[in-house]
Amino acid sequence: MPGVRTAEPIQRAEVNLVAAAVAVGATGLAAGGTAGPLLAVGMTGSGAVAGLPVALNLAGAAAGALVMSREAAAGRRGRGLAWGFLLGALGALVVVFAVSANSFPLVLAGSLVLGTANSAVFLARYAAAAVVTADRRGRALGRVMFATCAGAVVSPLLLGPGGALAQDIGLAHAAGAYLVAAPAFGCAALVFWAASTPGVPWFGRLAGSLSAEPGERAAPGLAARAVRNPGTMPAILTLVVANFAMVGVMTVAPVHLTGSGDGLGVVGVLVALHVVCMFGPSPLTGYLVDRFTPGYPIAAGGVLLLAGGLVGAFAGGHGLVPMTAHLLLIGLGWNGAVVGGSALLGSTAPADLRTHLEGIGEAAMGVAAVAAAPLAGVLAVLTGYAGMSIWFGVCAAAGLAYCCLRARVGESMK
Repeated sequence: MPGVRTAEPIQRAEVNLVAAAVAVGATGLAAGGTAGPLLAVGMTGSGAVAGLPVALNLAGAAAGALVMSREAAAGRRGRGLAWGFLLGALGALVVVFAVSANSFPLVLAGSLVLGTANSAVFLARYAAAAVVTADRRGRALGRVMFATCAGAVVSPLLLGPGGALAQDIGLAHAAGAYLVAAPAFGCAALVFWAASTPGVPWFGRLAGSLSAEPGERAAPGLAARAVRNPGTMPAILTLVVANFAMVGVMTVAPVHLTGSGDGLGVVGVLVALHVVCMFGPSPLTGYLVDRFTPGYPIAAGGVLLLAGGLVGAFAGGHGLVPMTAHLLLIGLGWNGAVVGGSALLGSTAPADLRTHLEGIGEAAMGVAAVAAAPLAGVLAVLTGYAGMSIWFGVCAAAGLAYCCLRARVGESMK
């Protein structure tokens, strides 16, 4: 089959281009997730507001996901991703200015805009899945998520050097992550913009993967009905539950670690290890999805998130080893559920609504995270880190078990 042999290298080049751009952009992720809570506590002196920058960052991500999915449905997926990264770079610069002006409200405003780049990083996995055949979709998702690992692991490791640079120019140490995020998101925006423009040398040859003929406009209420169908609903719920649990724990974990006397260097290493587990196993998880069904990694994700929550209950006063195990388990559980849920969404969504539902799924993840971030801070104050960790672990296990059951029911109704 010469056509297949010709198509496969082209598809591989398209997926690799997306993966490379995402790897660059992902180096800015620590700005919203790790540095945001530290900056909030440092500027206000209160742990109760630690989750606010994260919550607004995720609200921006949710809104950005819907806008970018509409661009994708209109045949402008690459341009939509480029705008998402560009706005994220602008948000990072706003936060840097806010720190220099000692304005916490402006930090929150910058965090909101910064969130669009977060959703661009994660929506890019669907761009890769769209250019391969259905039997390779899981592996394409896995390759891009693995590439995310490269940048996302480097990102928290730059907390120390970036913080030193920030202090050298008179800013708070935690502002260093935003100094890293601005050029990282800007470079990713440039790559996606170039790859979406046919006339650009080399990049333009791959414009077909990021630009397509626009599909038909979805009729009012059609996307909502598609979300509620027995096949699609479990996929979106899986993404929601996994992100809810992971963001809840990881909102409080950096503050808990620094409060226990660990420096930013140690926090950066632990967060980097957590991120490795979030994205590193993705090629294997994607292979399992293609080889078996998405239900297996989703179920495994529920077990691992529960185990991580229970280990976290006993990690607080027992040193770095149990705390490391706690964060690794949370990352592994998130990976299984998100790769499985993304593949399930791709295989169950109607073709003419797939890009809309991808955006809805990403936005739903953001909404869940917006709820989880401040809730985690309140739970940590009321029940301690142990109670917060157990609560999120149990919620994840119960929610993902329900999703697996619903997915099996939906499959039987086909």
